[in-house]
Amino acid sequence: MKNRMEERANRVMPAFATEAEEAEWWYKNRNVHGKQLLAAVKNGEAQVLTKEKLRARIAASKKSPAPMVALRIPEADLALARKQAEQMGLPYQTYIKSLLHQTLTKREKRKVG
Repeated sequence: MKNRMEERANRVMPAFATEAEEAEWWYKNRNVHGKQLLAAVKNGEAQVLTKEKLRARIAASKKSPAPMVALRIPEADLALARKQAEQMGLPYQTYIKSLLHQTLTKREKRKVG
């Protein structure tokens, strides 16, 4: 059985040379992405962002900046993170933060459940 990270890796959108090329790709893959979106909604991975939740997030982000942390990461891991982040169209630091958050959240759920 695939884990969620493997499933997310299948959702990577390739880089496109033109908008027409991108539009064609989205059109060809519309059914696949629609099914993935419905599955994500059903299993709780995707959620509706209400105005209240959005306002709460904005207010929380204005309170204080996130603390800055320096980590030593092996070169090979950093290179892999940069490669995967690029494939997902994300800055690598954002990608690493999302991986950390997902892992911590998953472990906390296992601990509670």
